[in-house]
Amino acid sequence: MTTAAAVRTRSGWWQRLPVSARIAIVYLAARLVTTGFFLLASALSGPGSRYGVAPSLGELALGWDAQWYWLVAVTGYPADLPIAAAGHVAENAWAFMPLYSYLSAGVGFVLGSWGAGAVAISLAAGYGACLVLHAMMRERIGPSAAMWAVVFFACGPLAALFQVGYAEALFLFFLFLAIRCVRQRRWVWLYLLIPAMGFTRPGILAFALFLGLYGIHRFLRRRTDPLPLREIAHIVALGGLAVVVGFAWQAIAGLVTGDPGAYLATELAWRRNWLGDSDGGFVPLDGFVKAAGFWFTQWGLGAVSGYVFLALLVLGVAALLLFAPQVKRLGVEVRLWAASYLVYLLLVFFPQSSIFRLLVPVSPLWGALAVPRSRAWRVGVLALALLGQWWWIYNMYGLANTYWQIP
Repeated sequence: MTTAAAVRTRSGWWQRLPVSARIAIVYLAARLVTTGFFLLASALSGPGSRYGVAPSLGELALGWDAQWYWLVAVTGYPADLPIAAAGHVAENAWAFMPLYSYLSAGVGFVLGSWGAGAVAISLAAGYGACLVLHAMMRERIGPSAAMWAVVFFACGPLAALFQVGYAEALFLFFLFLAIRCVRQRRWVWLYLLIPAMGFTRPGILAFALFLGLYGIHRFLRRRTDPLPLREIAHIVALGGLAVVVGFAWQAIAGLVTGDPGAYLATELAWRRNWLGDSDGGFVPLDGFVKAAGFWFTQWGLGAVSGYVFLALLVLGVAALLLFAPQVKRLGVEVRLWAASYLVYLLLVFFPQSSIFRLLVPVSPLWGALAVPRSRAWRVGVLALALLGQWWWIYNMYGLANTYWQIP
């Protein structure tokens, strides 16, 4: 058999496998690589790390925010907000939505521990997200590029989230299903997916903005893409539902604690780790503006440089979403979602090391990097993704000892 024939035989074997099996092989291989990175980070973890010397895989998987999700499952939410020594609301469980915590408890009851349930849900949800991502990408960029998008996603810099006790993987699974439902105009499923997303992690208000922008887009294109009254009713109703769900957790926290500002005060408690005991409530866009001045001053570049960089960054990202041909090929739904979510982050978040994790919901944009057909390009992107994954795991789980090493 010639070399060319052998290559065709191996390729034919791969192509004969069901897509779900091919994705499972990719996903399993990616998880083995991530496990290797965790083991290496454990070996390099020293007494200065929050994990101590040589922590186990279980300790790494259930560190950081996983502890908060576990606390929610075990003790619920505080009726009385904890108050720090400086007099402001301290960090507490109200910052973490309940669905992932309680699902993990249910699965953990069968598997023997909350941690086992949490990791099992993350693993399963990550695989499900890969399946839906492939289906979304295949419709727009073809099966080969779609598979590469899955490879980048499963091996990306934040792929460790698929095997730790964080709610991101579950949220991504719901989110990808929701985007695909919008693309296929299967509106009824969204009445279930929107509450599921909204009570898994923050971000459903971005989906409300996405639905609003999508409705405007459809209205402007109604001559070439008819917009029947039934679809208008669904888009408006679902947008309203997303807004209600988006504010529901704030209302629940207020009712339970007796403090209408309980949720926002809780979220601002984390920001004080960087800005100190600054007074004042939540102001949209304030976090990014303050962070631009704070970080650039920390780096010795001056606050003005930070503000200029922030403005240029916003313009650059907008230009990519509007004009980059690789991004345009992903479809209007992916582009509008990415724009909506990035606007949401810009309005509500104070960027620090968690910004990398907070950017995971724009993962459908991996498809844009899969569009170029050059094998060297795709292998290069994969190599950089794995390098980024090791950097993230090493800093957040191997070192884990400064305010720039919080996942």
